[in-house]
Amino acid sequence: MVIENQKLLQQSGGKLLTFFLDNCEYGIQILEAREVVELMRIDPIPRAPAFMKGVINLRGRITPVIDLKMKFGFTKIVRQQENCIIIVELFQMSAGMIVDKLAGVIGITKEDYEPSPKLGNNVNSQFIDGIIKINQRIIFVLAVSKVFENCELIS
Repeated sequence: MVIENQKLLQQSGGKLLTFFLDNCEYGIQILEAREVVELMRIDPIPRAPAFMKGVINLRGRITPVIDLKMKFGFTKIVRQQENCIIIVELFQMSAGMIVDKLAGVIGITKEDYEPSPKLGNNVNSQFIDGIIKINQRIIFVLAVSKVFENCELIS
């Protein structure tokens, strides 16, 4: 389903849920997002990687949460009131991503979309599915399944 959604975005456009990390705009396909919740208490998991912040109890359902800035290797991690958790649904499981600030939902056309560029051997761009160019905005479209694939949440 996720790969089908990515092809759909390339072929006909669609809607993205956009958010910010370190003043850069990112997006995920709206079909992958289940909901957005405010930052809440996260219970840590012993011996988990640093980016794996722990789990939350979301209406009785235990949901793992990662810090997307830490996952991407950003060094400046400052919590602010605008931080939130985007809950995504992948392969019949829910997981959360902490982001700096929600931007909103935008509609895009296939002309706005470019596949992820080749950035050389020293740059790991496996999490980037493509780039959206709208006016002066550049939005990195995340391959959500690849973000969580390396978290050992999805096997």
